[in-house]
Amino acid sequence: MREKLVAEKVGVEIANGQRDAFTKLISTIPDLIILNIEDNIEEFVDFLEKKKKDINAKNIPVIISGPVASKETVGNLIQYDVIKYFTKPIKFDVFFESIGQVLKLGLSMDTTPCVLDIHLNNNIIFIEIAMGLNREKIAILKYKLSELIEKNKIETPKVVLMMTDLNLSFVDGLNLELLFDNIISNKSIAHKNIKVLSLDEITKDMIEGHPEYDGIEVVRNLSDVLNSLVGNNNSEDLHDAISENFLTATKDANTGSVEMRFYSDSGAAADSDDGSTITARAAIIDDDVVIRELLKKSFENLGFEAETFSKGSEFILEATRKKFSVLILDIFMPGLSGFDILKSLQDRKIVIPTIIYSQAMQKEMIMQSLQLGAKSYLLKPQKPEVVTQKALEIINA
Repeated sequence: MREKLVAEKVGVEIANGQRDAFTKLISTIPDLIILNIEDNIEEFVDFLEKKKKDINAKNIPVIISGPVASKETVGNLIQYDVIKYFTKPIKFDVFFESIGQVLKLGLSMDTTPCVLDIHLNNNIIFIEIAMGLNREKIAILKYKLSELIEKNKIETPKVVLMMTDLNLSFVDGLNLELLFDNIISNKSIAHKNIKVLSLDEITKDMIEGHPEYDGIEVVRNLSDVLNSLVGNNNSEDLHDAISENFLTATKDANTGSVEMRFYSDSGAAADSDDGSTITARAAIIDDDVVIRELLKKSFENLGFEAETFSKGSEFILEATRKKFSVLILDIFMPGLSGFDILKSLQDRKIVIPTIIYSQAMQKEMIMQSLQLGAKSYLLKPQKPEVVTQKALEIINA
């Protein structure tokens, strides 16, 4: 946040802890206070009470990013001039837009469509980028990488940068350079441990022609990447490595899987003012009756309304009548495929956060799913709890 605001010519003071925060508050009298709350809102009540009692500081607006809170809790913050409460993980473009509105500044924001996700398994960090290069997301990536490495105490991190969906031109050169600079800025990542999976000649030429990127390797095949990093040539083990490292999310979503969240990625959000879900209704489309019933029961155990469909045409009809919070969708089915269903939803301008749950592990199918609006991709089979947990992450985001 600080880097972005400073780039926009906004003066920023950083404070750690309430005592430091209040000292800087009364000495600088800022135009806006941004509070980052990790766990408990009550921990900041003393600071907000002191602010309220200070004649110079009491009317300074406050924006908070914090954990999910009840509507009553958020309502109680209004007395402290809290004008916005963002439930984590925040959507950065909306967050900065709100800051700009308070400061009466037109903060610039790169709106290039971009899917950027990080998945961690053991000491291998998979970064996948699709659709385009977004400078805001690339800037965030640098800090997310450091956070991931430090939190998981990775001594020898290895990075696989997956960019097979990108077809770049010379105008993307600056953004491409920013991407590599942000990755190698973490000194714990050795150049020889960075593999770039790309079919793009511009990417290859930039790395090979740039002395600062010496040692970074561009490859065209995922198996070659994993053979060199995992050190395992057994095809079955390699299949498992691909599945575990890339196609499924890490078990601990808080430390292993990071999404660069922008409002523009997901369309209209189905969140209430307190950050909770307005309608908890899941749709499950799969031609396997066992999978349908297992997922239905798991969602119902979490308090969802769950509806199952064996055919995509049946679901499309219901989707025009009802609002679903999440869609679990197989790709290969009789009649309409999962891709057909995603296209049909787009044509009808129906926005439903979608998880693809399929046996297909081809990279092309994964990227096609993301391009058609899917938010996540899980490889069958998974325990039902893995699917429901991923659904909750997407909904609560």
